Amino acid sequence: MSFRTIEWRDNAVIMIDQTRLPTEERYISYSDYASVAEAIKGMVVRGAPAIGVAAAMGIALGAREIIADTQESFFRQLENVCTVMARTRPTAVNLFWAIERMKHKAASLKAQPLDAIRAGLQDEAIEIEQEDLRICKAIGRNGAELIPQGATVLTHCNAGGLATAGYGTALGVIRAAHEAGKQIQVFADETRPWLQGARLTTWELMKDRIPVTLICDNMAGFFMARGEITCCVVGADRIAANGDTANKIGTFSVAVLAREHGIPFYVAAPVSTLDLSLTDGSQIPIEERPFTEVTHIRGLPIAPEGVQVRNPSFDVTPARYITAIITEKGVVQGTYSQGLAAL
Repeated sequence: MSFRTIEWRDNAVIMIDQTRLPTEERYISYSDYASVAEAIKGMVVRGAPAIGVAAAMGIALGAREIIADTQESFFRQLENVCTVMARTRPTAVNLFWAIERMKHKAASLKAQPLDAIRAGLQDEAIEIEQEDLRICKAIGRNGAELIPQGATVLTHCNAGGLATAGYGTALGVIRAAHEAGKQIQVFADETRPWLQGARLTTWELMKDRIPVTLICDNMAGFFMARGEITCCVVGADRIAANGDTANKIGTFSVAVLAREHGIPFYVAAPVSTLDLSLTDGSQIPIEERPFTEVTHIRGLPIAPEGVQVRNPSFDVTPARYITAIITEKGVVQGTYSQGLAAL
């Protein structure tokens, strides 16, 4: 890939600013954990796996910032760093998975000098990034088998290299199918209100020279009815034990339309996205973001001043609408409660 979503370099976290795409490919260097937390909140970095990587690297930065004379003081301040990260985005479970993994790593090094703990946390954050790259490639390989030769694949939001450490989940499946020579093309929903499909997915696919057509969110049913969509592949921010899946707002509508037209609807996500502590999707916390994301586009008003707004960032697709869940450990179909638990 010709861009890097996030990386650790010279004791700083370097991230591509996704709020500037597609018009400007700008990279920002973060040297303190609070700035990384603000970048997660402000959507400079987004996508569940990428948020997890960013949080891990932010914690590693935070550990470097801590001034402490004792283990007790260090771990108390490290807990505060983790709390700040946990408050950034509530829906993506990868965030909390990465935080817990970094806490576990720190605890395993508790008998070591503080500099050794800091170094261990840095190594763990980099490993989480590298592991995510390997996971996405495995998801792609597993999912590519489900994509027919010559398929037209509809995707919603951006679950690509920009949403991960690289390669992507849903777009990883698409990339792997393309690399296998399947001559596929993609329809990308624009994905209001942040336009991740229009700004990010099309940008990624065009860089990789994968044929892509941009459509408005409310056009999916039109093209399905005309027989122009072969299958749908989306990512996920959290998957409950029964297979109910939270993903970017509008995903549920696509899944219902796909069911109506007999089109396979696939979810591609790493095992770290599973939250088996939740029995179903009704227990997934749904983030509501600022109303200006709906009433304005890049600072320009598109709605009357003072209008009431609701802006949930995610919705939940019930498992009955999902044809299969594609993970790095395999593809789950049928009874998700059993298949996901087995992973």
